[in-house]
Amino acid sequence: MTYGNSFIALAWGWGLHLANFALPALALATLLAPAVLGWRSLSVPSLWRAWRWLAGSGLLVLTAGLAVFGRDGKMATYAALVLSAAAVCCWLQWRHAAARRPARR
Repeated sequence: MTYGNSFIALAWGWGLHLANFALPALALATLLAPAVLGWRSLSVPSLWRAWRWLAGSGLLVLTAGLAVFGRDGKMATYAALVLSAAAVCCWLQWRHAAARRPARR
């Protein structure tokens, strides 16, 4: 009994491919989100918000790399992923610090 041409095997293969495509962006967002906020101001909503920004920008960069190069897994795409994650981290830290600063009178 072989399952090589079945719909389940095809769906499983595509699911694994999509998971492996998105894994670098999602793992980087998971590791960087607590570091962006700092351990003192860590809350679930702010952590989720930072994770969404990091994961979204990472997935966008990986998709753009796939469109430009015609295949995924290029080192230039991963370099762009790291640079975009760094830029989003800087922006989130600036935004988080501005929100915590007391208002001037």
